[in-house]
Amino acid sequence: MKAVILAAGYGTRLQRDVENETTGNFRHLGGIAKPLLPIGPCALISHWVLALTKTGCVDTIYVVDRHGAVACLQLTVKLCAVDDNLLVIGGDTLFKEDFSLRKFTAHFFDLQNKNKESNLVLSYQCKDEETSKYGILELDEDLKVQSMKEKPLSSDTDSRNACPCFYLFSRTTLPFLDTFLDEKKNASIEERDAPGTFLSWLILRRPVYVHMISGRFDVGNLPSYIECDKYFKDQLQNPTVYLM
Repeated sequence: MKAVILAAGYGTRLQRDVENETTGNFRHLGGIAKPLLPIGPCALISHWVLALTKTGCVDTIYVVDRHGAVACLQLTVKLCAVDDNLLVIGGDTLFKEDFSLRKFTAHFFDLQNKNKESNLVLSYQCKDEETSKYGILELDEDLKVQSMKEKPLSSDTDSRNACPCFYLFSRTTLPFLDTFLDEKKNASIEERDAPGTFLSWLILRRPVYVHMISGRFDVGNLPSYIECDKYFKDQLQNPTVYLM
């Protein structure tokens, strides 16, 4: 299996907060791309590289920083001739301590044993007031995704299953990147290149299942960065096996 880390996020809101912060305690964060933000003992992206390497669940890690998530995936698949299951990780994404790469990939291979076209994504329960911030998945009793609503009002869906950018695509899914981008070539950049738009499109064409976790860290502004960094410095129970 291969992994690609999407590292094009620059954290516009966070940088604005850093510029407006008056104490100067966070000046060192100025101009730093989100994957390189210091979180606890290392950069955000380093948590993933360490865990992927130590678990051995992938044999290759690609880091792509070109703008546009779906185009990044297509670029990686084409230039690197990827013909394998592909783990896609948002470069600004970290999870709570219950997440495990080993459990997630084991779940994926269980699904693959039944149907080689199956894909697996993460989800967690968000608050009512947070549905308008995320892609929300609607599931059946087998945790198979039936539909995805992009940033709906809480009154528009009973689901609270938020979906971060963390997907494990079957190798049979990869050719659909070309199909999707060809269909969306005249659409707006938001409609054709946000990772959630491809996932929403894929749900109608290939089976997509959910692996549930307790939550994620959404480092979108300075307060959320401080909260995340504090968790890793003061509250992480088993840092040596985090994400593994």
